[in-house]
Amino acid sequence: MTGKFIVFEGIDGSGKTTQLKLLAEHLTGRGFPVRVTREPGGTRVGEQIRELLLNPQYSELVPMAEAFLYAAARAQHVAQVILPALTEGKVVLCDRFIDSSLAYQGFGRGMEVGLLEQVNLAAAGGLVPELVLILDFCREHGMDRLNRSGREIDRIEGEAGAFHRRVRSGFLTLAARDSRRYRVINACRPVGQVHQDIVKAAEEVLNAFSTGNNRA
Repeated sequence: MTGKFIVFEGIDGSGKTTQLKLLAEHLTGRGFPVRVTREPGGTRVGEQIRELLLNPQYSELVPMAEAFLYAAARAQHVAQVILPALTEGKVVLCDRFIDSSLAYQGFGRGMEVGLLEQVNLAAAGGLVPELVLILDFCREHGMDRLNRSGREIDRIEGEAGAFHRRVRSGFLTLAARDSRRYRVINACRPVGQVHQDIVKAAEEVLNAFSTGNNRA
C-alpha cells in the first residue's frame, strides 16, 4: 500500500466533520489524491447498519450487539473502500475508526477493551492508521453545537452526559498509550486555530507520503 490513512476521532459535536473537510481541501490544494469517508458507513451495507445503530427507535440494542454491528460495518468499509483507496496511493481521511469502538463501547458501555480490540482488528484485517487526530471537546459544548445544528439527536448522541464524559476520558486514555500515532487537539478553540494544529500534526505523515511519491 502506498497511501496514507488518517483518522479523526472525538466525542459527538467536537467538530470532526468540519475539520476533516478542511484538511481534505488543504491536501487537495497541495495536489494529494484524497478519499474522504466515515464510520459507521462508507459503503452501501455500512450505511444501512449506520441507520440501525443511530436510530433512537432501537433503544433496546444491547452493547454486545451494538459492538458487533460496528465491527461488521467496519469490515465491509475496510475491504470495499479503505484498502482499495490506499492501494491506489490515496490519502484516506476517515471520520471515526477502531478507537471509536474502544471509547464508546469500551469506556462508555463498560465492555472489555481488550476484547473489542481483538474483534475490531480482525474486522479491519489488522489495518491501523498512521495518524489518529483526537479532537478533545467537553460534552456540554458538544451538545450546544448539536442543538444549534437543528437536526434530530441520534441514539448515541442522546446518551446521558456521564456516558459521554466516560467516552472522552476513553479517547484520552487511548491516546496516552501511543504518543507516536496519536495527537490530541484542543477543539474548544476557533475553527481556524484547530485546523492549523491539525495540518501541523499531519505534516510528518504527509511529507513522508510526498517523498515516497517523488521517488516513484
